[in-house]
Amino acid sequence: MPLAFASALSTNPNSLAALDEVVALALEQLQGTPTLALLFVSANHIAAAEKIAPRLCEQLGTENVIGCSGESIVGVGTEIEMASAMSLWIAALPDTTVLPMRLEFVRTAEGGSIVGWPDDLPETWPEGSALLTLGDPYTFPPELLLERINEDQPGVSVIGGMASAATQPGENCLFFGSKSFQDGAVTVLIHGAVTIRTIVSQGCRPIGEHFVITKSERNVIQELGGAPAYQRLIEVYATLATHEQAMLRRGLHVGRVVSEYQDRFEQGHFLVRNVMGVDQESGAIVIGDYVRPGQTVQFHVRDADTADGELKQMLATLKPTSDDEPHGALLFTCNGRGTRLFPEPNHDAEAIGDALSNSPLAGFFAAGEMGPVGGKNFLHGFTASIAVFGRR
Repeated sequence: MPLAFASALSTNPNSLAALDEVVALALEQLQGTPTLALLFVSANHIAAAEKIAPRLCEQLGTENVIGCSGESIVGVGTEIEMASAMSLWIAALPDTTVLPMRLEFVRTAEGGSIVGWPDDLPETWPEGSALLTLGDPYTFPPELLLERINEDQPGVSVIGGMASAATQPGENCLFFGSKSFQDGAVTVLIHGAVTIRTIVSQGCRPIGEHFVITKSERNVIQELGGAPAYQRLIEVYATLATHEQAMLRRGLHVGRVVSEYQDRFEQGHFLVRNVMGVDQESGAIVIGDYVRPGQTVQFHVRDADTADGELKQMLATLKPTSDDEPHGALLFTCNGRGTRLFPEPNHDAEAIGDALSNSPLAGFFAAGEMGPVGGKNFLHGFTASIAVFGRR
């Protein structure tokens, strides 16, 4: 069958009834057997995970299924926040290789390792490959996976998110084929006739001027441009308009330039990280990232208008070239977005629907989002990471 996508959302609190509903709706749209499926469920469905997984594979006719639990669930134009929801996304991907993998983190004498890679996995992944990844934040370190992919498979995009329906270890669920798990990660390596374009919208904008780090240690910036980092922050603060000063007081971020080989540094050129603390006495600023002298950074602020404008601007580049071009999308958005950031519900899902003519969409609010910035994969926060599928 040709390239095709479908999705369905149910808010039925009965787990098996919700599953039957989304499967029937999605298969009716697809009109065939899917090559790949992703399932996202709210916390109330976790107790039925062991029944959901085999039933889903049987009904779809494929074991190429991954999924996870989330505190809030996404469908076409809809974000169901903190309530019962189940979202299914399926795709028929002709002439495309789909390789599901169940990965685990094991501690070793050297610190730790990721295991579960298939023996027949090629040493160099084909050009255009992408890795969809869902993990449990309590038992799987996504940064270790991203570091390995960046080093061993440069150019391969990792898109996904960390399950978010738990408040302690053992409460999340991951779907892998006809089985469910409470730990590790589930991934799918995809390459072939389908193209997967990515958007990572961090929702921040730079303020003031950029500075070169002249003294730092691990995640502590001690000096910017030869002066204490806190002094530079005070200088930038004094130049801001009153409403920008208020934004900075509510939340300050630092953006690190991903590629130094540019004449100008603008919004979208930075990997944005939270400011975790300020030592006014020493003048040091602590951020959620390791930095080194010589790197270029700039202070950033985040607000709803900035996040809205950036996402829509990035989505505008992905509009289908024709009305009949099939598209499907997956959204991994931060659990700090939604109505916690925007004044109206469904913001990210509606923006994607407007840009892609309400193409099939599913996803969830994650406890950490994965996606590439500047050609390298990172774990993000407060970010919307989007995978858009189409014909190569």
